Amino acid sequence: MKHLRQISVRLFVLLLALAAAGSVSAQQQRGRQAPAAKAPAQDTAKQEEVQVDHADVFEYIQRRDSVIQKLNGHVELRQDSVFMYCDTALIINNTYVVAEGQVIIQQGDSLSVFSDTATYDGVARLAELYGGVVLVNGKQRLFTDRLTYNLETKVATYDNGATLTLEETQLTSRRGYYYVDERQVYFRDSVTVVDPQFSLRSDTLGFNTETRVVTFLGPTLISADSARIYTESGFYDTEQNQAAFTQSAQYEKGAQRATADTIRYDGKRKVYSLEGNARFEEGKRLATADRIIYDEANDKSFLLGNARYQDEKQHIVATEITYDARNEVYSTRGRSVISDPPQILEADQVDYSEEKGLGIAIGNVTWRDTSADLTIMCGQADYDRKSDYLKASGGRGGRPLLITLIEDDSLFMAADTLYAVREDTMASDSARLLRAFHDVRIYKSNLQAICDSLAYSTTDSIFRLFQNPIVWSDTSQFFADTVNILLANKKIDRIFLRDNSFIINSPDELFFNQVKGKHITAFFEESELRRMEVAGNAESVYYARDDQGGYVGVNKTVCSEMMLYFGNNQVERIKFYTDPKAEMQPMRQANHKALQMEGFFWDKTRRPVGVESLFTPRAVPASPPAPAAGEAPSADEAGEPSGQEGGR
Repeated sequence: MKHLRQISVRLFVLLLALAAAGSVSAQQQRGRQAPAAKAPAQDTAKQEEVQVDHADVFEYIQRRDSVIQKLNGHVELRQDSVFMYCDTALIINNTYVVAEGQVIIQQGDSLSVFSDTATYDGVARLAELYGGVVLVNGKQRLFTDRLTYNLETKVATYDNGATLTLEETQLTSRRGYYYVDERQVYFRDSVTVVDPQFSLRSDTLGFNTETRVVTFLGPTLISADSARIYTESGFYDTEQNQAAFTQSAQYEKGAQRATADTIRYDGKRKVYSLEGNARFEEGKRLATADRIIYDEANDKSFLLGNARYQDEKQHIVATEITYDARNEVYSTRGRSVISDPPQILEADQVDYSEEKGLGIAIGNVTWRDTSADLTIMCGQADYDRKSDYLKASGGRGGRPLLITLIEDDSLFMAADTLYAVREDTMASDSARLLRAFHDVRIYKSNLQAICDSLAYSTTDSIFRLFQNPIVWSDTSQFFADTVNILLANKKIDRIFLRDNSFIINSPDELFFNQVKGKHITAFFEESELRRMEVAGNAESVYYARDDQGGYVGVNKTVCSEMMLYFGNNQVERIKFYTDPKAEMQPMRQANHKALQMEGFFWDKTRRPVGVESLFTPRAVPASPPAPAAGEAPSADEAGEPSGQEGGR
């Protein structure tokens, strides 16, 4: 669209020159000067008479019904402010003139017309000019074979084609009308303009010499270089340097296409706008909106209302889209969706620098990676496209939320801050590493966890939990210095506990099975804990139960390694390896508090119980005091249910 102004200026300079014919001084009178004084006022009959000012030869013929005057050589005639010059003339009844040879007609100081022959009706004040007709106005020339000029209404017309020239520009049309008093000119039927800078074809053009406004009154096509503008209505204000192309307005330049209900140009501000069903496309780039505005001075584009932009890489939808080409920055306002497969970003507003590759999304942000089945919801997201880096903060309760699908069930994770970055790996271009920092909480229907920081890699499908991690699965609680959760086929496959590993299992929260060791690996099948492998300094406290579920005793074992087998989330049997030392105690004789191994704690307060609990204020860690040595709790303290001792 940047050629629009150049096209318009050249075109309308031409039309302005033509229309100014009503204010130009008389010229080229073959060296003759028109009389300075007007004829004295006369009655109507006298005003209709044509006066003879000069002729080399004069012949007067009186007939029964008419008077004929034959004039020859340097003929000069006038009627009020109308002056005529020719080689020979025939005047009938002092009102009708037939002129031949180098005819010139002037009206006051406003008009000069040349022709081979002419007739002039002094009563109707109508002139008909034939053969080699030329209307002269400064550097402007209008050429035609026939021109009619009504000196009463001051309307000049032609209907047999005419050509207007102005320096290197040429305009032709089949018909034309010039309303002098209204200062309005119309060019109609097969209008063409040819200029070194552009060409134009139109059905009808209008121009007002007072307001300097050109009006497009029919289908019009303007071409310059490879650019073309089509319109069926509109105007150009040459004084204000403003244009509007309406009704089927279209712009085309090379691969660029633009359409709108109205295409406007403000030359003073150098602003172009597409208004109403605005559409701009170039190759695989497409922009649509209620309005599209281009600020040439600042090299900025604005898509306003139902804005959409797409190219071969991304698709943007927003209420408004702004692009600053000078600084290579684009912004969106209103609910925005940016699709950059496999990533999709939604926010209330987005600001992005293409040069720096940095962006920021604010307000109800949702980021999705469809290839990794990841979603992050937050209040603000900072994005580095070059490294594919995302930092999420804020949101519900001031905490961003991550959602992914495991075992056809959603896993929710919230933290103070979430990070996502593309991993440099040969496995996949879409491999991604997620990091979460401070007060990390995870909720899934059959798995919950907390820790201070976390990392998850889509390459190996492992959640790595650091700093005081705790994992809950049904009736079991896992904790260690480091906890890793391995997924296989988007299902929990194993949980690795490394250093100071501790697992507590309690189906009723009355008595607690305990497993402790240096390293523990828990194996899952179909989302249920099946077995547990303990390596290094293995210890266990196991409450044996009979077939009816009653407690029959508690077994404490120390060995190097052990394997525990589970069914229905309960310990079914245990295998001990390498010099096991075991002690079995009846329930009533056992000191249950003393059986709680060093580091034991059962934490219910911080266990997430639903998505809402991921955003509540941080809970105080559970740390029950250890019982005094040798002190046995009462039956009530031990929580021993009546009738379930099992006889021991």
